[in-house]
Amino acid sequence: MKEKILITRKVFPSIVGRLQEHFDVESNDADYIYAPDELRTRLQGKVGALVSATEIINAPLVQACPSLRAVANIAVGYNNLDLAALSAAGVVATNTPDVLTETTADFGWALLMATARRTGEAERWLRLGLWDKWALDMFLGVDIHGASLGILGMGRIGRAVAQRAHGFGMTVRYHDRAPVALADEKGAQFCSKEALLSLSDHLVITMPYDPASHHTIGRRELALMKQTATLINISRGGLVDEDALADALADNRLAGAGLDVFEREPFVCPRLLANARVVATPHIASASLKTRLAMADLAADNLIAALGYGACAGQPPSPLNPAVLRT
Repeated sequence: MKEKILITRKVFPSIVGRLQEHFDVESNDADYIYAPDELRTRLQGKVGALVSATEIINAPLVQACPSLRAVANIAVGYNNLDLAALSAAGVVATNTPDVLTETTADFGWALLMATARRTGEAERWLRLGLWDKWALDMFLGVDIHGASLGILGMGRIGRAVAQRAHGFGMTVRYHDRAPVALADEKGAQFCSKEALLSLSDHLVITMPYDPASHHTIGRRELALMKQTATLINISRGGLVDEDALADALADNRLAGAGLDVFEREPFVCPRLLANARVVATPHIASASLKTRLAMADLAADNLIAALGYGACAGQPPSPLNPAVLRT
């Protein structure tokens, strides 16, 4: 008899098929988000789960699911997983790094360019039939070429964002916990967080989120930024204080913001939605068909291997708590 696993959100049929080769699969084809009580109920008797960022795997849930041995997250970020609780229970946790780096960096640039040049605002205006003549001062934005790019968080995605800046002749600076050796190859200069904020014409946030980094960008940080600067967030919404950002935009202390992530997804701060200088997208930075399929494939690889099946049995490609594998 096959062991049972749960797929918490709708995934590509090919992924379900791969997992069915090894497991008795319960799949959420309706693609609604399980409430915590239902998630706990559905995980009973399951040895593994393929989850997304919408599922919170916390200590009470882990304790209530003693059969659980592996959780595979279809995301590179994993702030939805309580790693300490999972590790204490001997549950392997995995994520999907690398496969989404380039696609996410592409989208960061799409947001940056749309925000700097007021593309969304101009398109909405045109579609409303408000364009009756050309004007010299119509939708004046801020330049990207020759400008100063700041990157907050110089991991894989941050370095990919930096690499794309060369074609625009930009000065690239970054801040991280410490200087990153590979950043030098991308022509990026390390500086303090305060210097990064004050010098950047465009700030892109690519750092991971955890409780310690909550509201890394708040009122104090926004006050350090140029009035003509843009802020782009393609990481996690909790890194930015949305009320403080809305105030800064309303007071014209910032030129614009491009946001793919929000503090309380899918809820979006109404003041940000109402501001024409905000470009807002629904957490789609990695959403190319090729990349989303690669993410789901890697998550499936992780789950299969973590539960002792397949060619890499016992050695999932991207474990978050590898010490569990050695116990």
